Amino acid sequence: MTIFNVISLFGGLALFLYGMRLMGNGLKESSSDTLKGAMEKVTNNPLVGFLLGMFVTAVIQSSTATIVLTSGLVGAGVITLHQSIGVIIGANVGTTITGQIIRLLDLNTSGGATWIDLFKPSTLAPIAAIVGILLIMAVKSRHSDVVGQIAMGFGILFTGLLNMTAAVSPLSGSEAFAQTFVGLSDTPVLGFLAGTGVAFLIQSSSATIGILQALSMTGALTFSSVYAIIIGVNIGDCVTTAIVCSIGSKADAKRAGIVHILFNICGSILIVLGIAILHSMGYLDALWNKALNSGGIANVHTVFRLVSALLLLPVCSQFEKLSRVIVKDDAQIGTSVEKELELLDEKFFSSPALALSGASTAIATMAKLAREAVLSAMDILQEYDQHAVDVLNENEDSIDLLADRVDNYLIKLSPHVTMGHGSELLNYYIQCFSEFERIGDYAVNLTENAAELRERGAELSEAARRELGVLKDALDEILGYACKGFKAVDARTARRIEPVEEVVDDLVATLRGNHIKRVRDGKCTVYAGLTFLDMLVNIERISDQCSNLGVYTLSMSDHSIQSNHHEYIHKLHQGQNEEFNRRYAETREKYFGALSAVEAEDKAK
Repeated sequence: MTIFNVISLFGGLALFLYGMRLMGNGLKESSSDTLKGAMEKVTNNPLVGFLLGMFVTAVIQSSTATIVLTSGLVGAGVITLHQSIGVIIGANVGTTITGQIIRLLDLNTSGGATWIDLFKPSTLAPIAAIVGILLIMAVKSRHSDVVGQIAMGFGILFTGLLNMTAAVSPLSGSEAFAQTFVGLSDTPVLGFLAGTGVAFLIQSSSATIGILQALSMTGALTFSSVYAIIIGVNIGDCVTTAIVCSIGSKADAKRAGIVHILFNICGSILIVLGIAILHSMGYLDALWNKALNSGGIANVHTVFRLVSALLLLPVCSQFEKLSRVIVKDDAQIGTSVEKELELLDEKFFSSPALALSGASTAIATMAKLAREAVLSAMDILQEYDQHAVDVLNENEDSIDLLADRVDNYLIKLSPHVTMGHGSELLNYYIQCFSEFERIGDYAVNLTENAAELRERGAELSEAARRELGVLKDALDEILGYACKGFKAVDARTARRIEPVEEVVDDLVATLRGNHIKRVRDGKCTVYAGLTFLDMLVNIERISDQCSNLGVYTLSMSDHSIQSNHHEYIHKLHQGQNEEFNRRYAETREKYFGALSAVEAEDKAK
């Protein structure tokens, strides 16, 4: 075997790997939404997860992609770690489909009917490449590029395989090469390490098996010399996947990668023990020194993984327990919403009142977290605290997760709720949860304002800080009314929101004018001034969301408001409601009195 054969071998490997990636990316792009949707519906039945994982991996031809996607869904809270285990085990079996496709190389030795020649890689590769390039360059339809990419990937993959096969063909007559694999029969540990190392380096078990299938054309590969390599491939592949799953992930996402490693280690041990027992009993004598072709290697790979899966699937819950021992829980820096998520259970649909109660509890938690986030953000504006920012962001993730679950839950619940009070509550909750989610978003915006100031080395003036303190008190009051009004569906409390909202608008307008004057007088930098104005916009929007919540709550007891929100608010602001006028005057006096004290202190300095 010359240097030119070596170059051709590695060139073929490069084409094979690129073709596999091109085909896999095309398959993922064309079906990612469907596959993700299917995985989100995984039940607690490991068998269903196993079948889904096997199917998904067979489609996208990458167990790494399937397991990384699964790990991501676990980390996002879409599926649980327990639900993911069946998918992970299924992915290990599904990845063997690539080897079964590659076994078409065996058709090179077939003769006979012309139609069989169509399935030879030497024919399929150019046909696939021609179809692919025509779809990409000549057809302009919605999916032509993606389908063309898949076809091109398929053609390049088989072209690479043919190059590798041609490059190693001189080895078929090499006694030294044959003796190398005979040596692996006597020292399977070396074969195991070789398989592990190659799979780890090229980050693909399918590609490693493909290399073996190309080498099988030399006739030097026997079962005894390659079984340890194939077992090692399983380990090398899962280590890479576990590393990818662990980078920047939450504890359960890391555990998904650990489960993959544990499954492959246990499966490998079972296979080694099984082979040792069967060989000692003489059951493998006929197979032990038999030369394996491409199809034989594909079959050994499939059988190893399928047997491991069938034996370990019944005890897969033990992998979950062990992974929790290995990977400790993340340090809790925010508020856990696990209990609220458990209340959003579809089994309560048979009793809509219970289901609505669970949704109410979840939204009330969103309200509490949103209020805490706003107050924390106002403190961060005064003095930047990275830990406080981390807590706020963690809680914002919880708000978003609850919002997503509540939204889906209420939509699914709606057919089970009859007309009347239950239907009104359902619509009320649908309106309210999105308002609390937006309040949380504005709180995050405020922390980003604080971060911008810190990164630029800019600071707000002392007067601006004290003015924000007045606004914080007003926000605390209006958010308190909004949360209490929602939780009790209390119209009396809800009526207290709008007077405060109007005063917040007045405060924002006054503070905007004050700050522009400070910038003009050189008491505050232009950049800090612009950021302060952006803060005021976010604060005003938080107040507006509270106003919406108040109107929604009042609509539950006064249907005339429900049909015309804007007219109701307009009449209040026009002074046509005595209660509103009185509360507005009291609130304005309270906060503008505090603001006057701030201004007086500023002038004294």
